[in-house]
Amino acid sequence: MRRRTPVPAPARLRAPVVALLAALVAASAVFLGAGSAEAAGYRYWSFWDGNGKNWEYATQGPSLLRPDDGAVQGFRFAVSEDAGDAAQPRRAPDFGAICADTPAKDGRKRVALVIDPGTAADAPDGEKPPAPRTACAQVAPDASSAEALAAVAKPLRYDSSAMLCAISGYPKSGCGEQVSGEDDSARPTPSTTASGRAADEADGDGGGGGGPSVGLLVGIGAVLLLGVGAVVQARRRR
Repeated sequence: MRRRTPVPAPARLRAPVVALLAALVAASAVFLGAGSAEAAGYRYWSFWDGNGKNWEYATQGPSLLRPDDGAVQGFRFAVSEDAGDAAQPRRAPDFGAICADTPAKDGRKRVALVIDPGTAADAPDGEKPPAPRTACAQVAPDASSAEALAAVAKPLRYDSSAMLCAISGYPKSGCGEQVSGEDDSARPTPSTTASGRAADEADGDGGGGGGPSVGLLVGIGAVLLLGVGAVVQARRRR
């Protein structure tokens, strides 16, 4: 009877180890590929508050915010992903310079406005952005930022969800449309541009910190457990 030659331990372990490595490589490709997808870009008017020297992304939309006398508000048309990526107005928020020729008046308030239609790179096809400009709106004490804008920059255009689409007729068409990327879930809403408060930067997905998600860690852990189990089973069969 022919004697069977024992298979060395390294040879018996080679197959499960190779399988484990292949599984890890495949899982890494899936997870890294999902994380490297290009973020979506949207073309829209963003809304800003001037703090005297700098611009801050507004925490309320212009139809809700009722600025005080002496406030400076900014509007910038550009392609961006979210509040953290949005382009600021390119003029300084200088109330004294903008409203220098508009004297104070009893029963009225002055709101300085910076309207920046952006660059040709951000313009819709076939349109040319007008030059940035400033205006001093003199309105009723309880007027909103949207009413101040309407006093100096008509015509305004809104969509059915109250999103601000055009200032002084620019752009002629379109409203918050996606122009790049693969994720269509973050379209600008009235809460970030026209009628509500700005979007929360830390909503549900880890706030964009760039670290691995819980699902990613669980998935990698599961693959590792399966690989360890395969190695243990191979050793038991020696």
